[in-house]
Amino acid sequence: MKKTSNAIRFETRVQIREVMKKNPIMISIEATAAKAAKAMCNEEVGSVIILRNNTPIGIVTEEDLACKVVARDFKPSSVHVNEIMSTPLITVSAEKTVVDAARMMVKHKVRRLPVVDEHKNVIGIVTVRDLLTVSNELNELLTDLIEINREEIVEQGMCNRCSQMSDDLKRVDNVMLCPRCREEENIT
Repeated sequence: MKKTSNAIRFETRVQIREVMKKNPIMISIEATAAKAAKAMCNEEVGSVIILRNNTPIGIVTEEDLACKVVARDFKPSSVHVNEIMSTPLITVSAEKTVVDAARMMVKHKVRRLPVVDEHKNVIGIVTVRDLLTVSNELNELLTDLIEINREEIVEQGMCNRCSQMSDDLKRVDNVMLCPRCREEENIT
């Protein structure tokens, strides 16, 4: 953890390769919107990467299908993916961190990033949901660490167990106890 201007920031170097989904769905630029939708449904994913001569050049998402095909009342089997894909393809290196990917998503206003290796081959995909999962796990861990390392706070008030006033209340398992009740519980 690193303290910065009255706030504690947890530093993490979780690489994208640790959270990405491997082997994303890829289809040819000659494919139709119907084929893209079918591939997404079969694999239960929200996007397909578009290839031209085995080179990734774009992405088609559920939103592209909804807004650029369905909302315009086009027939999916007559619309080609090159007409609706998002391009240029914004990618992230597998060695970049979760924080790097989140910043890229914000900068480019995207929710999915294909992950590439050193040769620019697509090896995975990372989504906002993947990043949030990591964030939630870290937040839970930090909460546990804070609880474990929380300093005892002495307070004045009424003991939650015996209801007597005390100038020496301490929180024990989220209950404020006076010295006598702590002693009865063998807590010093």
